[in-house]
Amino acid sequence: MTSSECIAMTTFPSRFNRLAWSNLAAQSAEQIGLAATPIVAVIALGAGAGETGWLQTAQTLPFMILAIPAGMLVDRFQRSPLTATAEALRVVSLVCMLILAVTGMLTLPLLAVLGFIGASGTVVYSVATPAIVPDLVEADALPTANSRIELARTSALAAGPALGGALVGWIGAAPAFGFAATLSAGAVALLASVDEPARKVALRQRHPFREIREGLVFVFSHRLLRPIFLTQFVFNTAFFAIQAVFVPYAIHRLGLSATLVGLTLAALGGGMVSGALLAPRIMRGLRIGLVIAIGPIAGVAAAFLMLATIWIPSPLLAGLSFFVMGAGPILWVVSTTTLRQTVTPPELLGRVSAINIMSYGARPFGAAIGAVIGGSYGAEAVLVAATAGFIFQMLIILPSQTVRLGPQSSHEPRAA
Repeated sequence: MTSSECIAMTTFPSRFNRLAWSNLAAQSAEQIGLAATPIVAVIALGAGAGETGWLQTAQTLPFMILAIPAGMLVDRFQRSPLTATAEALRVVSLVCMLILAVTGMLTLPLLAVLGFIGASGTVVYSVATPAIVPDLVEADALPTANSRIELARTSALAAGPALGGALVGWIGAAPAFGFAATLSAGAVALLASVDEPARKVALRQRHPFREIREGLVFVFSHRLLRPIFLTQFVFNTAFFAIQAVFVPYAIHRLGLSATLVGLTLAALGGGMVSGALLAPRIMRGLRIGLVIAIGPIAGVAAAFLMLATIWIPSPLLAGLSFFVMGAGPILWVVSTTTLRQTVTPPELLGRVSAINIMSYGARPFGAAIGAVIGGSYGAEAVLVAATAGFIFQMLIILPSQTVRLGPQSSHEPRAA
């Protein structure tokens, strides 16, 4: 039986299936918007590597400044209504982009502001989803459930950039933003119908800083979770430095059209889909520590492939780099999410999930690095710096106790 058949044949409650479908719609909307925005910025507004880097910074800044507040909200309130409200923010953002594109009033600052608003909803959605899953499925089904969630997300990553690039290249920015807004609205409807089990919410509201401290202390004192956070932070820094400059690099250095840029970016999603389909079988066949190590190692390999395009300006080589960047690290996401859900007490899961998402706060940091280096020295210098970052993140995780973990069932549940 193939991994995809295993995922398909596993029976989940309908409320979990609605969550998974909402994830597909929401992630598709996000990826179409994220792909369309820099292409519009370069082709229609004349942005270069520096400008697209700062645009990427604005679109990722909420992951740094809003993750912890989102985690407190997720631990205090019912999660599915909160997630639906957050997704509605993306609908508002995309509809505004659509109106501005139709009226010819779209500018780089407006793209940045609206991208920030949409990403704010994404942060809450990303924090809440892993916290909801353990309430919807049995504990022994978590690896397969997480694989299904990631399969939905990675399918969006595979199709979204290609579709976004094609829509912008063929018929302009407005249809891309309009289609993304429609998908996002569908996700809101699905999330509103998720029948989440009632949770006990503390009647006494504790001081926010005490709640934040509890989550931070748990993660950074945990022998397994601490190296995961640090590795993920450096990985995201290096990856988003590349993302910040890739569109102008691909158009000007590799000579790609908007459609081909989208297809090249879509290879990332193709790799993720492949990894998500294989994840259940790999996690059954290998100890979890080894599965966790695969992602950082694949990141280094992908970085060297992208670096090689400086001397061999091939879109196929760039696409292969993105494919490897997706296939290996998706195993990281599935395995580390399962580990985090297993070792974290339920009352801390929202905040611990938020701290994990906070590692995505490296995204604006990486994008800013890409903007500064790319604006001053060119995109090629960014690729060199990013490769060094990928090597560093691998050196963080490989000596840790995390990669020496045995089978999933052998590590301690809900404890530090």
